[in-house]
Amino acid sequence: MKFTNAQEVIEYLYSLPHLHPKNDLSFIKRLLKELGKPQDKVKTIHITGTNGKGSTSYYLANLLKKAGQKTGLFVSPYVYRFNERIQLNGEDISDHDLVNTANIVQAALEKIKRQDPDFSLVTFEYEVALAFVYFAQEKCDYAVIEVGIGGEHDKTNVIMPEISIITTIGLDHEQIIGPTIQDIAREKSGIIKHARPVVLGNVPQDVLPILETKASEKHAPVFRLGQDFTVQVNQQIIYQTRQTKLKFNLRPQVEAYDIAVAVKAFSLLNLKLDAFQIETAINQTTIPGRYYVLQKQPLIVLDGAHNIQAMTNLLNVIHAQAQKRQGHLYVLITMMKDKDLEQVFDLFNSADEVLLTSLNYPRVAKKNDFPISVQRRYNYEGDYRTGFTKLKEKMTSNDILLVTGSFYLVSAVLNWKGKCDAS
Repeated sequence: MKFTNAQEVIEYLYSLPHLHPKNDLSFIKRLLKELGKPQDKVKTIHITGTNGKGSTSYYLANLLKKAGQKTGLFVSPYVYRFNERIQLNGEDISDHDLVNTANIVQAALEKIKRQDPDFSLVTFEYEVALAFVYFAQEKCDYAVIEVGIGGEHDKTNVIMPEISIITTIGLDHEQIIGPTIQDIAREKSGIIKHARPVVLGNVPQDVLPILETKASEKHAPVFRLGQDFTVQVNQQIIYQTRQTKLKFNLRPQVEAYDIAVAVKAFSLLNLKLDAFQIETAINQTTIPGRYYVLQKQPLIVLDGAHNIQAMTNLLNVIHAQAQKRQGHLYVLITMMKDKDLEQVFDLFNSADEVLLTSLNYPRVAKKNDFPISVQRRYNYEGDYRTGFTKLKEKMTSNDILLVTGSFYLVSAVLNWKGKCDAS
C-alpha cells in the first residue's frame, strides 16, 4: 500500500486498533529496528506526568529553538489538526512530509508482515514511528518527546534521553496504569534511565520516594522543584536557583510549575542563552488548548483539563477571576466516559451554571453516561454549538464562559469559531 495524500494517512491511522493483547514494547521495537533505529539518531528529552507534560514540552522546545537547535516536538493530543502531533522548529509537519514518512513506515511494516502475518501496530505505535523517522530524516539536534500514557510501557519509551522529566503525578488513566497513585508513580518512573538526569516537578510527597528510589537504582541525578529550583507567582513568575533568577509574564500557577521544569531541564543541556533570551522564549510560547482566551469581553476561556488534578487547578484560577470581575461563571463541558466524572463535577461551585454537552466521538460521554447525580444537577445539550451559543447569549460583560473537560471539545469549538471570535 502506498499513501498519496495526508487524509489517507490519517484515516488509516485511525482504522488501526488502540490496544495490543499484551502491553509491552516488542511491536514498536521490532518496527523501529526494521527502520534502522531512527530513535537513536537524535538526542531526545522524554517527558511524562499526569498534567503539564504538554505545556512543558512546548516551553522546552521553544527554548531549544531559541538556542539555535533544530528541534523536533512530538505531542498529543492535537487541537486544530493532526499534523500538530509532529513539529519541527515550531512548524507542523507538512502534508507532503507526512505522506513520505508514512510510506517509509508502511514499507517497513509490510516487510515484517510478510515474515510474520500476525504482526500488527496500534495507532500510537505508528504515530511514534512517524515522529522518530521524520526527526532522524531532518537531522534534528534535539527532539522533545511527550509520552502518550504512563511511562514504562508507553510506546515512546524506546529512547535513551539526555534528560527525563516527570511534571507531576495524580489520578488519571487508573484503569490502564493504576488503580492507585503509587501504581501510577511506578509506571511513570519507568522513563528514568541509567545515569541520565531526571527533573521532577510538583510531585506529591507521598509518591516522591518511589521516584527517588528508582533514580537511585539507575544512578540518575535528581533535580527537584522546591529543592534544587523554585518558582513563585506574584505579579510575575519568578524562577530561582542558587545561581539564577529569571522573571516571566504572569500565567496560572500550574503553568509556572511547567515553566520552571522546562527552564531547569534546558539549563542541564549547557546550551547558550542569556537571561533575556530565556525569558523571551518562554513569554512567546503559546500552548494550544490550554487556558486559551477566545474572547476578552466578556471573557471566554477554552482549556482541555480532563482529570481531577487539572480541573482543580483550572477552577482555582477561573473562580478567582470570576470573583475579581464580580461576574457569573458559565461552563460548557463534556468528558470521556472513562474519566472520574463524579469527582470532577464535585469541584464546581453551586453558583456555577454548568451545561453538559457531547461530541460525535465514541469515547465521549453522552447524556446517560454521566452519573445520575450529575444528570439531576445540570442540564444537557447534545449539540455543543447550540450549548455554546445558549450560554454566550446569557453573559454580561463581567461574566466568564469556560469550555472544558476534553481537548476534543476545545478542538471542536476552536475549529468552529476560528482562532479568535470577534463577535
